[in-house]
Amino acid sequence: MRIIGDRIFARDADGKLTSRIGTMFFRTPGLVTKRGVHAMQRVMWLDELGKERPLTPSEEDAEIAESVDLIFTDDQVLIRPNPDRMDLAFRADEELQKMVSKRVIRFLNTNSAKVRAALRERGENWRMARQPISQDDMADLIARSRVAVDNLPIYYYNHATGTRFITASGYSDVERVPVDVFRRQIAEIVGGMNKRNRLGRPEVDLFPPSTPIEVRNALKDLKLDELTDEELRAKCDKIMYEWRMALPVDLREETPANFEWRNEMCQALTRGPNETNAEEQDLVAGIAPEFYRQVEWLPGARIDRGEVIFDPIFDEAARTQDPELLALCDNRVKSFLFNTTRLFGAIDYINIGRIANSLARHPVEGSRRGNVYILQYRETGAAEPKVQMIRLQKWGVAERLDEGKNLLQAIVETDEYSDYILDRRLMCRQLGMNLPRKLGYGHFTEKYRGNNQYNGVAVRTAYFVRSYVPGIASDKIPPAKYRNPTFAVRFAELMGAAAAVDMVVGRRSSTTNSPLFDQNYEVVQLGENGLPSEIRITDHAGSFVEYARPYGEYVADYASTVVRRRTFVADYASFAAAYVAGFRRRLAETQNAYRSRRKAFDNLFIDRPYDTNGSGAYRWACALRRLDECDPNVVAAALEKSIGC
Repeated sequence: MRIIGDRIFARDADGKLTSRIGTMFFRTPGLVTKRGVHAMQRVMWLDELGKERPLTPSEEDAEIAESVDLIFTDDQVLIRPNPDRMDLAFRADEELQKMVSKRVIRFLNTNSAKVRAALRERGENWRMARQPISQDDMADLIARSRVAVDNLPIYYYNHATGTRFITASGYSDVERVPVDVFRRQIAEIVGGMNKRNRLGRPEVDLFPPSTPIEVRNALKDLKLDELTDEELRAKCDKIMYEWRMALPVDLREETPANFEWRNEMCQALTRGPNETNAEEQDLVAGIAPEFYRQVEWLPGARIDRGEVIFDPIFDEAARTQDPELLALCDNRVKSFLFNTTRLFGAIDYINIGRIANSLARHPVEGSRRGNVYILQYRETGAAEPKVQMIRLQKWGVAERLDEGKNLLQAIVETDEYSDYILDRRLMCRQLGMNLPRKLGYGHFTEKYRGNNQYNGVAVRTAYFVRSYVPGIASDKIPPAKYRNPTFAVRFAELMGAAAAVDMVVGRRSSTTNSPLFDQNYEVVQLGENGLPSEIRITDHAGSFVEYARPYGEYVADYASTVVRRRTFVADYASFAAAYVAGFRRRLAETQNAYRSRRKAFDNLFIDRPYDTNGSGAYRWACALRRLDECDPNVVAAALEKSIGC
């Protein structure tokens, strides 16, 4: 490829890039990096070709039509694709990979659905996803971004664009200050909204960015010098009213505890001048808000006419042994790809991501990271892609080898544990837990890395696959939704029923023995009317950890579901009563189901080993006996007392 100008990332004596733009041509292969604008670079290219022979107007048009704009930052090459000619963008991508590492090549215009679809269909979600950030780090980012200019600290500052965002709550704070301070602060806001910084961004803007233009213009057009103090306050009050009325309900609770507001604010604070990233909801339609910035999409493969072609970045990682690249190129992804394509032959594309952090509001201390993956694929002929969740088996061969066990013992115990997990799933379904209807089970081989003598030996790793459950995790529902009495009561009824089943199956943390209910596993699905219609339990983790104690000894743990929402609901008594009623009803129904088919329940695991040290069959028998002996009314009364209603 002919190059006019310096190589990419070339720097002058002061260490600055010699050029920040480039244009790549394909009809006659070439790259122009000389300083100027893209239009000038096209002229330079035509002049260069004209030195060999004059070009006809149609030939010149063809040269320009087969070209792609590039932008160079200090550490990235950005391709500006034409959404209708993604073939050219991908040709540029392939040529650039001959000059620089693929990991520094990004695509602009990811706000275009065509661009996102084209990358997705190449298995390249990883090239347009934002980097994961933990829940604590998001809250810290928001807190650190709170700034003042010359007056009150009412802004949230985006360091990349230089824009300071003001929220409706921050604007309300201004209304309570003395009149002289009020006038100065309003003047600061209006002045900032009418000014542009060196990046062409407003100095001050309203949050969320989707705020109607009419509200923005009303503030920008305020003529402070022409208004008395009373007139100014009256106009500001009117703007404030219109602003609040325009706010989406889910964004009215301005706190990081409100996941919708937190996500929207983090998005506003981390958006850069050359945006190359897409949001989670753009990558996976309908994904729940708790997944925002939690999926680390990974390199995988594209499928071309049925052939699996692994991403060349795997070769780069193997060649360079770069630790950062090796961490990105997860070999487990290759195994998931193999298994998926072997089971489903006709697939158009697959994208796989790793859940970077626990999605629980209060993650269990010491819980494992990187053992949950998300898989998005589309079968040939299907209109929409499917989404599945992959969870590695908690105790596998590697973990047992780490305990010093020999290889045979580790394999046998791992297989037994797999059966135990699947048996517990059946137990939970038998007792009425609303789990995903299907669960897949698979294996892949990877080398064991540990202190055992078997270090370097290939061992099998087990994992489970289930369909993604759409909806909102119960602990992530925006607080504003509870202000609707009908929503609150319906939610309470369904959660009370789910709590009863959760208590029956004794679901607790196996490491801390703390309760797991209402901490991420319960997904609330909404009907067409926007009200809760069903609660699905995504995973039966922790079930039958507690199988011996009477319900009365730990039923109080289920009171927190109601108590911690006290400030959100308008009618706490009705909310609590609905929760207890749902709990009482489901506990009685579960008990009656057992008593009416006692033999079917008792004999379900009759062929499994019965060991009083805690085998699955023994835990099942204890759980059934405890259920049979309880009085649902007494247990519900104890719950009601703990709630304090």
